[in-house]
Amino acid sequence: MVWNQRGGSGTMLMPFIKALYDPQASLPQESMLYEKALEEIKRYSIGSQMHALIHQQGKWAQVPTFFQERLKQFSDETRCLNFFIKNQLDQILRQFETSHISIIPLKGVRFAEKYFGHFGARATSDIDVLIQKSDLDIAIRCLKSLGFDIEELRSPAHFHWSFSKRLPSSPIPLTVELHWNVLVEQTSNINMSEFWEHATPFASYQNVKELSVYHTFYMICLHGWSHYMDSPKYYMDIMQMLHRHPDDINFEVLFKDAASHQTLRRIHRTLVNVYGHFPHLGDIKELPVSYKKASSTSGSRYWVALANKIHNKFFNFDSASHTCAALIHAFYNLGNSRFSSRIKKF
Repeated sequence: MVWNQRGGSGTMLMPFIKALYDPQASLPQESMLYEKALEEIKRYSIGSQMHALIHQQGKWAQVPTFFQERLKQFSDETRCLNFFIKNQLDQILRQFETSHISIIPLKGVRFAEKYFGHFGARATSDIDVLIQKSDLDIAIRCLKSLGFDIEELRSPAHFHWSFSKRLPSSPIPLTVELHWNVLVEQTSNINMSEFWEHATPFASYQNVKELSVYHTFYMICLHGWSHYMDSPKYYMDIMQMLHRHPDDINFEVLFKDAASHQTLRRIHRTLVNVYGHFPHLGDIKELPVSYKKASSTSGSRYWVALANKIHNKFFNFDSASHTCAALIHAFYNLGNSRFSSRIKKF
C-alpha cells in the first residue's frame, strides 16, 4: 500500500478495509490476521472508524471477540477525546459568532459526524477551521481570549497558523489551526472564494458555515495528497464520501475546476491511487481517467515509497512556478526546523 512508508507489513489492513467497502469482499477468517491488523489499526488511529463501519454494516458478529473488545476500547478512547474537542470547537464557534467573523470547521469532529455518522467515529487530535485571510488578526484575538496563546513559528508562504493551549490533564497541548487556504500559497491558483460562496449555514449560526459536499471532497483529496496518502485514513475518508454522496461529487466539474486552479495532477494522482487500490469504486462512481489495479505489494519497498514521496512533494504540480514555490517553501521550513532545534539545544 502507498501508506506503508516504514517497511512494515503495510497491506495487512487491505482485506479488512475492502470488506467494509467492497460488497464483493468478505472479512478474513484467520484469527492471526486480526491480531496483526490490530497493530496497524492502533498505529494509524483508525480503530473508531473500523468500529463504526463494522457496526453500520451489521458485521459485528463476524469478527472475533478479542477484536471486538479492542475496537470498542479504541472507539471509547476516541469518543472521550472527541467529546472534549467538540466542546472546545463549540466554544470557538460561539466566540467567532459573537465577534461576527465568518468561520468554517474543517475535517475533525464535524467531518466525523456528517460523513461517518457520529462525532466520535473518526479520531482527531486538533481543531482546523477556515477563515477569511482579512479576518486573521481578529481571529487570533478570539483564540487568545479562549486560552490558545502559544503561537507556532509561521512560514510567510504557508496557508495556516497554529495556536495551542496547555491542558491541565495532558502533557500535549490542544492546537487550533486557522486556515485561509487549503494548500501552500503560491503552489496553485486555487480560488477560496468559490469554497465560501457554496458553503451552507451551520446549525443556527449566522457566521458559521460548512463546506458543500463537493468542496469537502475536493479538500479531502488535496489533504490526502499533501500527506502523501501515507495512512489508510485518507483512503477511507475519500471512499466514505464517494459511498455516501456519489451524486454530490461531479468528477467533470472537479477536473475542470482543478485544471483552472492548477491542482489537476494532484487530484488525478490521488483518485487514481484510491481507485487503483479499491477498484469497486468504479461501480459506485466511474472515474473518467484510466487507472490500473494496484499490486498487493505496491509501495512495500522503502526506496520505492521514498521516490514516490519525493515526486509527490516536488514534482506533482501543474506548472514549473508551483514546483519552484514548493521547493522554496520546503527549504525555508528546513532552515526554520534546524534553527528551532539549535535554540532548543541552547
